[in-house]
Amino acid sequence: FHFLAAGGRVVDLGAAPGGWTQVAVERTRAGHSGGGRVVSIDVTEFDPVAGAIVLHHDFLDAEAPTALRDALAGTADVVLSDMAAPATGHAATDHLRVIGLVEAALAFAAEVLAPGGAFVAKVLQGGTEQALLARIKRLFATVKHAKPPSSRSGSAEMYVVAQGFRGTTK
Repeated sequence: FHFLAAGGRVVDLGAAPGGWTQVAVERTRAGHSGGGRVVSIDVTEFDPVAGAIVLHHDFLDAEAPTALRDALAGTADVVLSDMAAPATGHAATDHLRVIGLVEAALAFAAEVLAPGGAFVAKVLQGGTEQALLARIKRLFATVKHAKPPSSRSGSAEMYVVAQGFRGTTK
């Protein structure tokens, strides 16, 4: 989807074990002269990623969004959410928990994204709840669902990819 570019500013929510952070640093050239900025957060500690600012904190804590905004020191071009709630084994409950995380990530993205920015979030198969999907479509020019090739074929994991942030006035 080509949403990670040199000089880009990226926030990675639910970053452990650091795979998205590594890719974002590489693509944005974070840590290099003229490169971008990557700020990652997860409640689970993981090894530092050269070029990224890594925060070990629960995103749902009230002070986490402020800490992320402070570390970002400006607007974001991309907000990635790979957050996942512990599975209960009850599909409906697990789906609701994931939707809650996506809603929290979307609210944060609406506060920090620059015009034209992108929002990418992990959802479970069955996609996103209709009200949430409608809100995403109001905020972004294009919205698609994608299942990456790296995802196990039996996994219910998918991503919603929203690009062309319009701002919160629409």
